[in-house]
Amino acid sequence: MDPSEIKKRIGRFRILVIGRANAGKTTILQRVCNTRENPEIYNSAGKKIDPTVLMASTERGEHDIENEMVFRNNPGFVFHDSRGFEAGGESEFDKMKAFIASRSKETRIKNQLHAIWSLSLINRDDMCYLTFLT
Repeated sequence: MDPSEIKKRIGRFRILVIGRANAGKTTILQRVCNTRENPEIYNSAGKKIDPTVLMASTERGEHDIENEMVFRNNPGFVFHDSRGFEAGGESEFDKMKAFIASRSKETRIKNQLHAIWSLSLINRDDMCYLTFLT
């Protein structure tokens, strides 16, 4: 299939980013999207969320995995941020699994997950490593 046809069918490339809280997931996404700006956040109904409302929860590493993060300069990507697994233990892991399962059952390709990126922080000069899962 022609890449332009795939892009037309998908619309935006949807990526789930997983990793521990405060591992630098947003920083990595800013680098991937070539920006220093924070992403715009939308709830599952597509309504933009006021970033000041999210500020307190992001400081604690709390995220709604259903929310969509989009960078203005790179709107072709939609990111979903999982809450760090250690933040809530098994329940957070279960929420992530349920999210992946529900997205895999979506009939419209634009609503499915197209990739899962796992971020690992290794204590060697504070280097981050991304593992790409498809």
